[in-house]
Amino acid sequence: MNEVKIGVIGGSGLYKMEGLTEVEEIEIATPFGAPSDKFIIGTLEGQRVAFLPRHKRDHSINPTEVNSHANIWAMKSLGVKYIISANACGSLREDFAPRHIVIPDQLFDRTRSRDLTYFKGGVVAHLSVAEPFETGLNQLLYEGVKEAGATAHLGGTFIIIEGPRFSTKGESRIFRQWGCDIIGMTTIPEAFLAREAEIAYATMAHVTDYDVWHETAEPVTVDAIIATLNANVEVAKQAIRNTVAKLANEPDFPSHHALETAIISHRKRAAVPPETWRELELLIGRYYQS
Repeated sequence: MNEVKIGVIGGSGLYKMEGLTEVEEIEIATPFGAPSDKFIIGTLEGQRVAFLPRHKRDHSINPTEVNSHANIWAMKSLGVKYIISANACGSLREDFAPRHIVIPDQLFDRTRSRDLTYFKGGVVAHLSVAEPFETGLNQLLYEGVKEAGATAHLGGTFIIIEGPRFSTKGESRIFRQWGCDIIGMTTIPEAFLAREAEIAYATMAHVTDYDVWHETAEPVTVDAIIATLNANVEVAKQAIRNTVAKLANEPDFPSHHALETAIISHRKRAAVPPETWRELELLIGRYYQS
């Protein structure tokens, strides 16, 4: 199988990608358990692309249960250097309206029950996530969304809550006071793990509703979210195609070197417990001496 450089993680409503040629479906075993689903690998705009539905094709995995460690590790094992993620989100701003697409540049973590790192068991790394999304990939994705004809916003703070419940009105109003722009449930720890795996990561967040802070809009419901996602799904697919084409020259981004100055542990293979090495060799092997 040819090395795959681009990964696509589909969120709510985006469970498949048409237009792929030379398609194969593969199951990947990881040290962290099973990924969300089998990977669909094919050629899109001349590039080999791996597609994975985050919540499984039947949407049977809730946000807290998504095995992001396995998903990202599997992407890395395929050779993926760039991940384009799709998410549903609520808007915390009047001007970010339903059916708009936001390319956020910041994250705010309000999760409570998630493992946020690969590094443990004898290996310590402190990565910078001051810019949690890859800025250059954000720009390419923004251009891809605009070319698809959608109303797009470049930049914004994405607050991630535990879920699966929606926010109370009190929470929603406070998140607005904190300066957050959109709200969702799945980008953390996905974005952080991608950085640890030295994969450039960006997301297009599809605004489905005004959360519950808005006094005139109806409170968020699953039915309303699905209706908006269905309306946006073709735009999302075209935006992905456009962005994949822009990655043909394989740009080098800072994320691709994130571990160079991040690992604080002694970089000796013998110092790493066997179980930890089995999990992390794919990520850290090039930085360790035998």
